Amino acid sequence: MIQNTGEQPARRPLLAMQQVTQAYSLPRASLFAAPDSFKVLDSIDFDVCAGEAVGLVGESGAGKTTLTRILTGMERPQTGTVHFDGQDIWAGTTEQRAQFRRSVQMVLQNPRSSLDPRMRVGSALLEPLRSLRIEGDHMARVFEVLDQVGLDPSALERFPHEFSGGQLQRIAIARALMPNPKVLVADEPVSALDVSIQAQVLNLLKDLVRDLQLGLVFIAHDLSVVAYTTSRVSVIAGGKIVEVGKPVELFTRPHAAETRNLVDAVLTVESGLAGSAL
Repeated sequence: MIQNTGEQPARRPLLAMQQVTQAYSLPRASLFAAPDSFKVLDSIDFDVCAGEAVGLVGESGAGKTTLTRILTGMERPQTGTVHFDGQDIWAGTTEQRAQFRRSVQMVLQNPRSSLDPRMRVGSALLEPLRSLRIEGDHMARVFEVLDQVGLDPSALERFPHEFSGGQLQRIAIARALMPNPKVLVADEPVSALDVSIQAQVLNLLKDLVRDLQLGLVFIAHDLSVVAYTTSRVSVIAGGKIVEVGKPVELFTRPHAAETRNLVDAVLTVESGLAGSAL
């Protein structure tokens, strides 16, 4: 049973999964044996509203990646539904699916691997508009987004290797913003950055959520980062959401055993390898 330690938002979710289950077939044990299946997600409910940052935490292998792929429309769930702005994304028209692809964008963990090293930043920012066939004044949109992420227009003529890690992540966020999305899904967006730079990127994401009324799904292992960035957190374990709540309450007074294990795994100077609650 899911433990809910915080109040749920009264607004209608912008992006929501309802009773989603996903299983994958395993290799046959023998030539004539029926293939077994492995259930990765089991009756998952997850949502985010406009202007809200929600976190998703869990151990490796808990199902975070599969949940993300289904949430962004990269995979179709075996059972259950995914709704965007009240519309089932798999039951809509081709145009509705295209609008969904523009409206939900991802920010990946390592910007160095997600940016083409041979492509100037200006071309990299224009690429989503061209691939998604978005019309309008593309360069005006480029300058608008650069201002939103705090980058100078001179960055457009430079290559990725000329930037620091923090600047590259700002570029990756800018590229995700180019189609003017309503939801950002950030998968470990600061784990590859120095601690001194992490706060800058986190503050940028928080400002974007507030100023643009974006929905932000923030996936991370670092509980302190999740607590700083989000207002609501879901804990996933074994393919199930086991606890939902406000981050401070959830990480200081966890109810589910899986949440307590995550909190106790945090290393501190005081407790050494034994771990300690935040």
